Amino acid sequence: MKKIVWITFLCSLAFISCQQDEWADSLQTAAGTPTVRLRSDRYENDGAHTRQTTETDAPYDRVEFYVVDEDGAIASGLKGIYNPQNQEIKIEGLKEGEYELLILAIKGNLLDDGATIHPLKQKTDQWISFPSDLQKPLEAEYFYSKTPFSVSREAVAGGHEYIVHLPAEIVQKRIMGRLDLGLLYNNDDVRTAATQKTLSFHTGTFYTAFTGDGGYAGRSNGQTDPIELNDQNTYWFMPTTADAQINAEISLTTTHYRGGERQCSYLFGVDAISPNRIEQVHARMEHPDDYQGTMYVTRQAYNEGNHAKILQDGESKTIYADPSQRRFNTAHPLQIKVNDAGQLHARFYSPRDLKRVLIKAQIPSVSNEYFDLAYFDSIPAFADFFHEVAFSSRNGMYRAESGKLIEIGNLTPAQLAGAQYKIESDDPYWAKIKSIVHGWDIYFSLYGGDPDLPNGGPVGNWMGIRPVHCREVVAMFINFTYMIDMDEHEEILRANEDILYGNGGVDDKVTADQVLSQMRRERTLQVGLVYSGNGVIGLGGGIIFGAYQNAWLTHYNNTYACEIMFHELGHVMGYNHSSAFTYGPWAQKLMNNFYVNNLHQFPIDSPSYLNSRNNPTLYP
Repeated sequence: MKKIVWITFLCSLAFISCQQDEWADSLQTAAGTPTVRLRSDRYENDGAHTRQTTETDAPYDRVEFYVVDEDGAIASGLKGIYNPQNQEIKIEGLKEGEYELLILAIKGNLLDDGATIHPLKQKTDQWISFPSDLQKPLEAEYFYSKTPFSVSREAVAGGHEYIVHLPAEIVQKRIMGRLDLGLLYNNDDVRTAATQKTLSFHTGTFYTAFTGDGGYAGRSNGQTDPIELNDQNTYWFMPTTADAQINAEISLTTTHYRGGERQCSYLFGVDAISPNRIEQVHARMEHPDDYQGTMYVTRQAYNEGNHAKILQDGESKTIYADPSQRRFNTAHPLQIKVNDAGQLHARFYSPRDLKRVLIKAQIPSVSNEYFDLAYFDSIPAFADFFHEVAFSSRNGMYRAESGKLIEIGNLTPAQLAGAQYKIESDDPYWAKIKSIVHGWDIYFSLYGGDPDLPNGGPVGNWMGIRPVHCREVVAMFINFTYMIDMDEHEEILRANEDILYGNGGVDDKVTADQVLSQMRRERTLQVGLVYSGNGVIGLGGGIIFGAYQNAWLTHYNNTYACEIMFHELGHVMGYNHSSAFTYGPWAQKLMNNFYVNNLHQFPIDSPSYLNSRNNPTLYP
């Protein structure tokens, strides 16, 4: 069934019902019963690609129409309906004479604008009105047409009939106008650093009423509340009164990467808001930070960049299992460089976001001082950020550590040679990362397995590691290498030195200093996923390390899972099964319990960051 919106002429006019088969597929002018299709016109000066061009044929939410006679009086005894699905009006009961068809159509909800529809007795009456104290742009669009037509009485066989001479299609024009604000920035970082943008009218009054014959009346009180601007700065207003030029101001508040706010104001004028026309204002937002070279990456700027992430589900095994593309040191999980393309590349091996990050650079060809290269409101977990630095294409001002400003610009890859970077953040998470003194190098290996197969393509005791496991590898080894430099960890080893023994058995005593030296040695691990189908749940030795799936999922709070991890780490440190470091108290009593009991102190202090246990890419 087609949806029918009922339209009222006057209380004296009757409603008529309509079934779907009463509506013709094409427009026609039947004797005495015309059917007219409605279409919204584009703005008179609308470009080919503005948002309105796709909305012109959207159905109206409300349609009001009247037929008036040649004296301007409302014709009586007529019946009419509007079908929004076909956007057609059907009128019955017309007699011979000269007429005008007046149509008022609305897209949106007029109640949002406080608008009132008034019944017409004469076409010069007010048809729609708005509050004089309406202090905001319109929420709905309002359309109008006035179409002359005639009805003639013509003889036919057996009598006569009425013929309506009315266009098959009527184009509706807006009775309101549109104001488009284009805010132009010299430095896009200023735009994304904005915390508030408002538009305020200092002068300007608008018509508040529209009559049946297409005239304007009424006058607003000249008060308009500040309008919050956004990226789609398109606003609808009734036309301005004849004597009312608009004088307005844009207020811009931005943050600075070193703290504090900057406030700027921009004045502009508009001669008039006219019906069915677009007034375009392009405001150049000159700003004190326009020549700032330091990259200021707010959360908005980061999101707009659509930057990738590493080790995500679906990443190809040819990428994450290639150490030239995926490899990190647990003491330096945030990898920073400016590449030959002039882009700052920030790659973050971390299950947690890092907040308030200042990256400094020291480039020998420029200065012997470090200067502020980039500031991030936050860097997301496993971020893979690429963005052009200003000095690759233009001059900019940078703050050096001494406090002075230095100008840098148009650097070539050769001039970037030998650049050094350092990272500062007041995020407590970063304080924990910085306390990792003895980082281990980690990369990922398939060991012959195939993660693209449902069973992981097991080969021997290995199967294909997937990104969900790789992310847990990152979490576990960041925690482990943080742990080995903890004072509490050293204390527990010294307090239990009497139960530490080497490959020669219980009489082969190992000191706490020896253990700490072995744990804190620079190491590289090639980490994989163990296939448990052969009864093996962990493998380790030399640079080889692996555990079965459940151990990677539960290392946070399961002492047995931690025992497996530390057992294999004992092998990595050179100990066999006769020592305390595998089937003995170091792995089975001291380390596994210490890890679980002190998880709250570790950098990755919860499994919720990764939520791997609910990941759909896990093996069954």
